[in-house]
Amino acid sequence: MKKKTIIWIAGGVLILAVLIQLIPLPARGNNPAVVAEPAWDSPQTRALAKRACYDCHSDETIWPGYSYVAPISWLVYNDVLQGRSRLNFSEWTSGRRSGREAAEQAQSGEMPPFYYLPLHPSAQLSAAENQQLIAGLNNTFK
Repeated sequence: MKKKTIIWIAGGVLILAVLIQLIPLPARGNNPAVVAEPAWDSPQTRALAKRACYDCHSDETIWPGYSYVAPISWLVYNDVLQGRSRLNFSEWTSGRRSGREAAEQAQSGEMPPFYYLPLHPSAQLSAAENQQLIAGLNNTFK
């Protein structure tokens, strides 16, 4: 490829990268008010759930800097919306999907997803903490 062609392609990619930052995402960075939480079996269960689950499964999401940079922001925003729609510890009502599913997914290793942990090392629970969370979720959502 000619040098001019490479420069034009690189310039086009740069312009595209800047322009996609202008695509707005509603409510990104803003969290709704907490309506109701489950009646946790212990403060330890809540603390472990908050550490490992709340960024996607509550209205207390911490939005890191990279969550404002497209196209990563689109993925983060979508993950949070999907997580909240499946299980939201901040909008807990008796009619919501059971929290026991959360225990089952933690037990099977499905949650948190593998791609979440490298950027959120605090969500990485030790084996003992994971067992404590699973037992606490099972006790909370009998």
